[in-house]
Amino acid sequence: MRRPAAVAALLLVVLAAAGVTAWYFFFRDSPERAAAAYLDAWEKSDYSAMRQLVLEPPKDFSAVNEAVFKDLPLARRSFDLGEITTDGGSAVAPFTARLRVRTLGDWSYRARLDLKRRQGNWFIDWSPSAIHPDMERGATFSSTRTWPERGKLLAADGRPLTETRRAVVVGIVPQRIKDRNALIQALVINLGSDPARIRSLLDKPGVRPDWFIPVEEVTVERYETVKPAIYPVPGLVFQNRQLRMPPRPGFAQHVIGRVGEATAEALKRLGEPYRQGDQVGISGLEAVFERRLAGRPSGQVVLNDPDGQQLEVLHSFPGQPVESIQTTLDIDVQTAAESALDGVSSPAAIVVVDTQSAQVRAAVSRPVAGFNRAFTGRYPPGSSFKIVTAAGLLKEDVSVDQTVECPPETKVGGKTFRNFESKGLGNVPFREAFAQSCNSAFVKLASSIEEEELAGAAQNFGFGKNYSFPLDVAGGSFPAPRDLTDQAASAIGQGRVQASPLHMATVAAAVAGSAWRPPQLVAGQSPGTTEALEPRVAQTLQSLMRLVVTEGTGVRARVPGKEVSGKTGTAEFGTKRPPDTHAWFVGYSGSHAFAVLVEAGGVGGEVAAPIAARLVARL
Repeated sequence: MRRPAAVAALLLVVLAAAGVTAWYFFFRDSPERAAAAYLDAWEKSDYSAMRQLVLEPPKDFSAVNEAVFKDLPLARRSFDLGEITTDGGSAVAPFTARLRVRTLGDWSYRARLDLKRRQGNWFIDWSPSAIHPDMERGATFSSTRTWPERGKLLAADGRPLTETRRAVVVGIVPQRIKDRNALIQALVINLGSDPARIRSLLDKPGVRPDWFIPVEEVTVERYETVKPAIYPVPGLVFQNRQLRMPPRPGFAQHVIGRVGEATAEALKRLGEPYRQGDQVGISGLEAVFERRLAGRPSGQVVLNDPDGQQLEVLHSFPGQPVESIQTTLDIDVQTAAESALDGVSSPAAIVVVDTQSAQVRAAVSRPVAGFNRAFTGRYPPGSSFKIVTAAGLLKEDVSVDQTVECPPETKVGGKTFRNFESKGLGNVPFREAFAQSCNSAFVKLASSIEEEELAGAAQNFGFGKNYSFPLDVAGGSFPAPRDLTDQAASAIGQGRVQASPLHMATVAAAVAGSAWRPPQLVAGQSPGTTEALEPRVAQTLQSLMRLVVTEGTGVRARVPGKEVSGKTGTAEFGTKRPPDTHAWFVGYSGSHAFAVLVEAGGVGGEVAAPIAARLVARL
């Protein structure tokens, strides 16, 4: 409002405090005050105050004014009063209406108030045109709103990672549940749902008994196979929709994410232009790039006749075009990685990156309903970290032919370090100690070099680096050793050393490509800082990792007709005696570097290496 309205508003307060009930008489002494007071009341939707300023108002004045905007979702409105012209007992007050249409944008138009003087007082000579120049009695405003077709998530070669398909949304209406445990069990058995997630959805504060709570989205084909088991369950409700889905269930789900109806939390986070019922990215890249993938809806403000038929379009909102996001994923490599984990019942992960760019070609986490362990899991890397330790030792002039001791166990700082199954090799060349993953040899060698040398090698392989990565990610961490014992444990990937499967894939890529590079998932992402390896060190590590597969602990990663290099890892964790172990195999073949992790899987060479072989065979 311009200044007259502000003055009017202030005087309203003063007069009300003084007990003046007929305040409106004050505003009738000039057309300026009458018009300003009317617009101020309209801005507040105070139709009663507006009515008192109107000459001979119709009985349904308030109802008419309120009905006009009923179907036009306004976030706010304001009015700017123009310069009033007076001709005897008549006056014209031009004004500009500025309206914010919720989830669409701003709309403004020019209109006028006609005023007349009666017995020395000024009144609004009201008609529907006082609302809008084209308004007639019984007409109303409404709006249309249309989202553009969502942008695509693309593979590295431009192929789409998702497609729009007919699907069924399986949900729960709490008030219809008869046996909660039976309902949850039916979803777990038939759809692989996470029971903890279902309980959290049902127990979330504010959930109403009559709400439809979406739980799973399945293809029509899959729904038909499980329908006999889940359709009769009281509390389950099914909705047919067109949904954006991967080419097959679970495909790259932790990376791609999913699209679904906006939750209350999503609406609060996203704000304008979203509203209830909109489809939005719920997780993964779909959520990260929501604004770019979704664009902005276009719309119109429409004037309708009393029967609801459109008379004219008063204003158009252009919306915003969508963008497609090109990822670095390779559909064929992703398919190979997922099939390599077929039949693996333990939680597991595979990450594949390009050896020259560290672009992520595939990322798999199992179970699909679990967290993204491929990117965010933090695990002791165990003996797969010996790649890093070996790099530090080679820089300190340890040679592959140098004879080293490999007893069944050795002590450092009072702590005993044992080889797998307490096997010793005796005095052997360093290359054999690496190929056979001799803990005692590495512990003894690492204890003889400066702490800074081992830490420097870890930094050279990206440990401690922050990624510029679109999804939540855990890199590699190498805390400064507290003492010699801690340093010895770190040298074999134990102690406080941790890494994600993603990071260990970049470690393997660093050997193959002679430089460590931060991983990339989206085309055009800044590549970050490269850490070059000394050519001599890189070449020696390449020969050592090849030896692991040809005659060392990784022989079960062999693939006929393909050259595979790698390193096994059997990483202890927990407090059991003997401790449980994660099974690792990290390596490369051709242009692909990879990390395979099986949580609590046992021995890397026996469990992870065969999975790596299946992966390479399918690449």
